[in-house]
Amino acid sequence: MIKKINNSIRVLQAKPKPNTMLANLANPTVLLKKAQTSAMYLRFLNWGLYRLIPFNAPHGFEIAEIRDWEVKIVLPFMRKNLNHINGIHACALATVSEFTSGLMLISKLPSSQYRLILQRLEMEYHYQGKMRSYGTFKISQEWLNQNILVPLQSQDAVVVPCEVHVHDRKGNHLSTGKVFWQIKEWSKVKTKV
Repeated sequence: MIKKINNSIRVLQAKPKPNTMLANLANPTVLLKKAQTSAMYLRFLNWGLYRLIPFNAPHGFEIAEIRDWEVKIVLPFMRKNLNHINGIHACALATVSEFTSGLMLISKLPSSQYRLILQRLEMEYHYQGKMRSYGTFKISQEWLNQNILVPLQSQDAVVVPCEVHVHDRKGNHLSTGKVFWQIKEWSKVKTKV
């Protein structure tokens, strides 16, 4: 009987194991990785981005696909994203370009070490969007090293152009966005948060 009581006391005193799923939700790196293969984690990621970036919430952007080096974002065909002639608004196309490239960069660069800030945005519009569309941005480890990591070893900041293509679901090329991000290590930032 005493053994049973001692065992019960040990169980009660034992440190509870953290909920793995909740721990994964709190870690952006793990969440991004798990969202590549799990529809549930992709929903959690979309929900979190919706809450963390309220400016983009009215647009209804969602991650359609996320891979190690590529991201595809949905630009819904809905009233808030339309212009006066019921086509996808130029600003919605520009915003999805910024969101798509920014998401890929923050998935590769730890936010605790690097500050990303939009420097400039150039848009070229090719075709009028009349349906659900997708912004796509793809990079590689070589691109990351060549354009960001190696230059930051000898410079305070770098400005990287990220080319985002937006196509509708029929494959029509709607726009090409060149999003220029300034990337700097937090230790080199002069204006502190």
